[in-house]
Amino acid sequence: MSRKVKRTPWFLWPFVALWRLLTFILELTGRLIAAILGLVLMIVGVILTVTVVGAIVGVPLIVFGFVLALRAIF
Repeated sequence: MSRKVKRTPWFLWPFVALWRLLTFILELTGRLIAAILGLVLMIVGVILTVTVVGAIVGVPLIVFGFVLALRAIF
């Protein structure tokens, strides 16, 4: 039997890596904890974004928390 391997384009690797990291966290913690963790990360990201200096860290935290919560739902 021949097994087809799907190749991911090089420009999509950051998204694939992020999705695999989120899947690993979800399998490790479970859906409810992952959703709560995503919500907490979003809240911390918003608080950091209010400060000008913390915006550099806050915006990625918001995005990571949102994607983690989204992954926990679906």
